[in-house]
This record gives sequence, C-alpha cells and structure tokens, in this order.
Amino acid sequence: QAAADPMSSSDAPEDGPKEASSISQNISDADAFKILLEMKMKKRQKKPTLPSTVTELDTEDGSKVYVVGTAHFSDSSKKDVVKTIQEVQPDVVVVELCQYRVSMLKMDEKTLLKEAKEINLEKLQQAIKQNGVMSGLMQMLLLKVSAHITEQLGMAPGGEFREAFKEASKVPFCKFHLGDRPIPVTFKRAIAALSFWQKVKLAWGLCFLSDPISKDDVEKCKQKDLLEQMMAEMIGEFPDLHRTIVSERDIYLTYMLKQAAKQIELPRASEAEPRKYIPAVVVGVVGMGHVPGIEKNWNSDLNIQEIMSVPPPSTSSKIFKFVIKATVFGLMGYGCYRIGQRTVQFILSMPAAQSYLQKLTEIRSQH
Repeated sequence: QAAADPMSSSDAPEDGPKEASSISQNISDADAFKILLEMKMKKRQKKPTLPSTVTELDTEDGSKVYVVGTAHFSDSSKKDVVKTIQEVQPDVVVVELCQYRVSMLKMDEKTLLKEAKEINLEKLQQAIKQNGVMSGLMQMLLLKVSAHITEQLGMAPGGEFREAFKEASKVPFCKFHLGDRPIPVTFKRAIAALSFWQKVKLAWGLCFLSDPISKDDVEKCKQKDLLEQMMAEMIGEFPDLHRTIVSERDIYLTYMLKQAAKQIELPRASEAEPRKYIPAVVVGVVGMGHVPGIEKNWNSDLNIQEIMSVPPPSTSSKIFKFVIKATVFGLMGYGCYRIGQRTVQFILSMPAAQSYLQKLTEIRSQH
C-alpha cells in the first residue's frame, strides 16, 4: 500500500483512494517487487548485531547463511531466533523440521504441552502404522525422552521453530523451508544400524529414563542440544546409531541450507530484459549439536541419495519384530483367557445359575 500511494495522508486529495487505486494498477509486478525489496534492504542491517549462538557461513556466489544454534527447550534460544531474523531480514528461513513434524508450528503452547506429555496407545499405533513396528517403537521411545523433559521443565518443545515461523511471515518475500530429513528414514536407518541386543539395551535405557532436569541444565546445553546430549549419553557405545541420528542429519541439513542459499532472480519487466540475480540471505534454525557438523560439511560436495535410502531389515530386526509380535499376541491371548475364566466363574456364582445346575444334577441322578 505504501508503494502504491507515495502521497502522505495529509497531502492526499479527497479522491485519494481512487487515485491510489489507479496508481497501483499502473505499477508492474517487477516495479512493485523492486520497491518492496528496497524497503526490505533498508531494514536489513549491513553489520548485524547477532547473538553468540549464531554462526555465519558464506557461499561461492556471495550468499550468506546465519545458522542459529538452539536448545530445543529454551526461552533464550527463542529470543536468539527472533533477533537474528529481525536483524538480517532473510530471504529464506530453514528449520530443523520435516513434514512429519510440521504440525507443531501452528499449535498453541498449551495444546503442545499436553500432547508432548501424553504417550498413549493411539500414538503408538499411529507411529507403527507410519514407520513400521521397529521404527515406530523407536519413535515412541524417543518421544518418551522428549515427554520426560517436557514434564520436568513444563515447557513444550520446538518453541524456537514456532518463533522462526512467526518472524519469517513478517519479512517481505521470505520463504520458509523444512530442512530436516524425514523421520521414517532416520528411524529405519537407525534400527538397521543396531544389533538385536543393542536394540534391547537402548529400549531398556529409554524406558527407565527418570533423571531430573532443571532449566539451568537446558541453558548449559546450548553448547550441545539437551535432547541429543541425553541420547548421546545412552548411545555412546553405539557409533552407528550416532551416525544415523546425528552425523547423517548434519549432512542433510547442510545440503538443504546450501540449496536455500542459491542466488535470487529478480523479476523482469519483459522477456527481452536480461536476467539479474542477487545473493541470498538465509537463516537456519537448528539444534546446537548440529552446528559443528554443518560447519565441517559446508565446503564439501554433498550427495544425499545414499543417506535417504532405507536398507532391508536385518535378521536381528526380523527376530526382534517376531518377538514383539509374539509378546503382544501372547499377552492379548492370556488377557482373553483370564477375562473368560473370570466371566465363567462370575456366572456360575449367580443364584440362578446355581439353581439351574442343581436341577440338572437332580435330573441326572434320577436317570
């Protein structure tokens, strides 16, 4: 509106709205884009004052990427994200989420807090249906870790991503990208990397997680994300699992940030006008544990095809899957047997049933 009507409200004639409408109709898309882009550039800080958690990276064509390292349960991290986006006025914001977790961006804190604390049968069934038995169970165990942190701190996860989503919507021409590898791929690759006994040991450790966590612990973990640090402590003896959950995702996140940092083509007034490009400015919002890996991979030629493939299930996975199914069906069968036994005993204890049985006994004795 400001671009369409250069006159101030005090100088505008009575038919100002009509004139503004006429002007806006005469402005081409390219001109409107240029005007709004100039406004954005004026607001963008040439030497932004950024939090200490921000790492600046450059591409060969002059684009800049500001990676905000966050703790997933931290008010301070949310403030860092807001300040960075306001200072640099990015063209793209990339967050450490995939399409399977995008719902957390629009849910309110209260609902998310409730959802994060509740681990029920419905969620388990959904996880298994979506990812398979093994990966679904692994996802539920990791959700249990997240729920444990949520319950201890009274804070819903992903606050920094929601803040990034809100702030990106306030910046003209700012795109919002999901930069993390899909959860099913990560879990299936993680499961394939473990032996049968490693799976049992990991599941045991996750099931009996109960250590208390304070908010100070979270802020200390800005050098390494809390959730990933807790996982690292439990999977330290499983380097293959660390590779699939952390190192491979470092590569994927780096690849997505570099894709987002490609130069931006300016709109043209006509097809005859030559194409013009400008360097992009990107803000990446990722867990602090991924920042060293992103820096390490930044100048490498990356191919994500290999880390997107899902290997076939191993023999140990098939055995573990069979054991889980046999246990579930066994418990269900035993439950049905116990319920049936109690039902029969209850019916037989009723006076009417006892009277009927007594009559049958008398009839048999007479014959």
